[in-house]
Amino acid sequence: MKFHSVLTPLLAAFAVGIFGVSAQERLEIFDAHLHYNQEPKPFYSLDQVRDVFRRNGIVGIIANSRPNKGTHELADAKWPELRVVSFIRPYRVRNDIQTWFNDPTIFELIKDEYARGTYRGIGEFHIYGKAAESEWVKKIVDFAVERNLYLHAHCDEEALLILFRHNPKARIIWAHTGFSVAPARVAELLDRHKDALWGELSYRGGITGGDGKLTSDWRNLFERYSDRFLLGSDTWINERWLGYDTIFKEYRSWLAQLPPEQARRIASGNALRLFETRAQ
Repeated sequence: MKFHSVLTPLLAAFAVGIFGVSAQERLEIFDAHLHYNQEPKPFYSLDQVRDVFRRNGIVGIIANSRPNKGTHELADAKWPELRVVSFIRPYRVRNDIQTWFNDPTIFELIKDEYARGTYRGIGEFHIYGKAAESEWVKKIVDFAVERNLYLHAHCDEEALLILFRHNPKARIIWAHTGFSVAPARVAELLDRHKDALWGELSYRGGITGGDGKLTSDWRNLFERYSDRFLLGSDTWINERWLGYDTIFKEYRSWLAQLPPEQARRIASGNALRLFETRAQ
């Protein structure tokens, strides 16, 4: 046996141990923030969407769309290679973003959609500051808790804390993990809300520096909370669909800098664990 034939696999194993997931291992990814909006028709056909998912190694999605017809279409496609987790979006048209939290008809929309029997959460919804104190927001939070649904909240820290005050049993996926909230504060919030708060990382800047390397703050955050983060594309506009490959190439770049078990959790393991059982 030639020496290099023994040495090569040893070096490969050593590289994985030091540098994270090997180049030969393509991580499966769960896209935990996907919109298939219909305004008036989707940017890509379902066949095109399936191709996008396949070439990016996407094994599951949280689907939420405006209106919810887009989510229905993705769920009804029943692609065997893709797990579709449906969330109710409390919007019929884009203008609902500004008013949904004070609109009783949105609560009726949520109840009607939930009656379809396929949903695991509510959101993504946008809420900021004291607007979260609305009686209708509280009704929606309580509705979610009573039915074991997750909330996918695009919110600032003040609104996040109000959502938890409405019902301490709420379970929240924090879209974009707060944008301007520093990693140290994110850690405090994750500690405070164990088994109730997860961070979703689309559009979250500052994870890497100008050299593409993970910052020390985020590396430490992932080391401590690798079981609390999810990835997402946030295809809210057509440009995000056009840039889908680039979005996940960037994710894979910094995931490869983490130990393999941390990378796998963030890439897909956490989402698959959250949604492994159906809501009761």
